[in-house]
Amino acid sequence: MAEIIETIIETRARDLVEGFKVRRVLPSRQRRMVGPFIFLDQMGPEVLTAGRGLDVAPHPHIGLATVTYLFAGELLHRDSLGMVQPIRPGEVNWMTAGRGIAHSERTPQEMRETSSDLFGIQSWVALPTQYEETEPTFAHHGANELPVVEGDGKLMRLICGSLYGARSPVQTFSEMFYADITLQAGARLSVPTEHDERAAYVVDGSIEIERENFHAGQLLVFRPGNEIVFEASERARVMLLGGEPLDGRRHIWWNFVSSSPERIEQAKEDWREGRFAPVPDENEFIPLPESGPVVVRYP
Repeated sequence: MAEIIETIIETRARDLVEGFKVRRVLPSRQRRMVGPFIFLDQMGPEVLTAGRGLDVAPHPHIGLATVTYLFAGELLHRDSLGMVQPIRPGEVNWMTAGRGIAHSERTPQEMRETSSDLFGIQSWVALPTQYEETEPTFAHHGANELPVVEGDGKLMRLICGSLYGARSPVQTFSEMFYADITLQAGARLSVPTEHDERAAYVVDGSIEIERENFHAGQLLVFRPGNEIVFEASERARVMLLGGEPLDGRRHIWWNFVSSSPERIEQAKEDWREGRFAPVPDENEFIPLPESGPVVVRYP
């Protein structure tokens, strides 16, 4: 097993907002990035009782793209570009922060009247150096826009990039792949070798690789070039992700990612001094934390 799996990362519980925890996968001490993916959080599964919702107030980003993908529930995105977009299961919200953007994510008001589920993945993709200061943009893609490949007990919805002969319409800034794959018990899946960096995150159920079992909440980072075939021990859901390594190390502090520590210091000052464009129809914001920076060295 050591020959084909480089690292196994167990999720850690973190508070997203008061009363709502996420399970953090990246960055971790064992591995800071996989391809351009620098952050990966599992939200839920959580039952939001009547009158309760998730409220992530406006907060800033630079140097990255956020990718929101839900398995259950609904969130309402608002950003400083004036975009207002609900996201539902199987859809993709891709927000390019570039030189700077602020946004909020909340449970829609109408869903707070009764209980509802919330389950999904929030990931960040670090931008190549030449695009770190690009203009911020937002794109939404409905579930019917994303390629689906199925057969032999497998169903893949391709979120970003290219995989198994399919290509997603989501515009990316580097070569990458990101897919939501459901496998029936006994189904086998071969992981393509064309990308240097590849990982599988087990969302539900369990999978087996060379007679070793891996369970929900584990991220398996594979060694480059090795043939990987896994089998679902039971009905399982797996996120495949990865891509080409970025063009140098990245610094990450709170919601900021950059190749330059000085740029992060500038972003901190800009948020503290209110220089980011505001999010319309929002009357609160998340203040700048007081903790110090975390440096992500690549690889």
